[in-house]
Amino acid sequence: MTLAEDVLARDPRAIARAISMVEDGDEGLRALSADLYGRTGRAYTVGLTGSPGVGKSTIANELVAAARAHERSVAVLAIDPTSPLSGGALLGDRLRLQVHATDPNVFIRSMASRGHLGGMALAAPEAIRVLDAAGHDLVIVETVGVGQAEVDVAAATDTTLVVVSPGWGDAVQVAKAGILEIADVFVVNKADREGAEVAARDLRQMLKMGPELPWTPPIVTTTATESAGIPELWDAIEAHRAYLESSGDMQRGRAARLLREVESLAIEGLRSRAARLLEDDPSLASDLTERRTDPYRTAAILEERISSRP
Repeated sequence: MTLAEDVLARDPRAIARAISMVEDGDEGLRALSADLYGRTGRAYTVGLTGSPGVGKSTIANELVAAARAHERSVAVLAIDPTSPLSGGALLGDRLRLQVHATDPNVFIRSMASRGHLGGMALAAPEAIRVLDAAGHDLVIVETVGVGQAEVDVAAATDTTLVVVSPGWGDAVQVAKAGILEIADVFVVNKADREGAEVAARDLRQMLKMGPELPWTPPIVTTTATESAGIPELWDAIEAHRAYLESSGDMQRGRAARLLREVESLAIEGLRSRAARLLEDDPSLASDLTERRTDPYRTAAILEERISSRP
């Protein structure tokens, strides 16, 4: 059997190998993608993001349990866009997810960008498709922080959960990172601590100050370590899914994400070809740095050469 056939048969080792190919930017990735793509588009995806320490991994663990209680197969893709050192190893703060490791309907994997063109913004959608093709009903994508890379990854999912905790800190910095703009559901975790209601109130105030939205993100309070609020969080995810399906936004959103991904793939391919051309002809760089040509002319030369080559 081919690797694609093994992935479609839900062989965990094949799925892990396929995701490693995504991480590494393996030469066989194009062929694998071609074999799997026609069997994708069925999984529902949930992004989980927020500052370190707010309890994202605990919430992911509880959502896995909720999905299994609803008889849905689930995969968790725990992403570290900033650290190539993590490789494919399961990070320590996600070991609690291993309680589900013996369940054949649960697949858990940590992933770093490593050699993939375009980093996690392109690696994450491809890894999600591998898990989708493998037949998982739900794919949960957990990121480690609140930077632009995490925003890009979370925005690649159908429903984005933004997790905060009491005393969540500098709201301005969170807003700058774009987290508030991508939230479909807000989660105030560690609600048993002082300040939880203040955090929820701050979020409500921010939503009121913002533009009117066709979908107003609900604010759900949880204490994930005690499974408190998880049923309400699951209901909020299901409500957002129902809204997306009834409004047509799910189909439109997925189509828009695919087009953005294709555009990014094309740009990365052109960037790589331009870099090779500059390497092959050092005179282009020297003419530029010595002011014999300007940046626009140099770029035009590269465009001409790229378009003239098969």
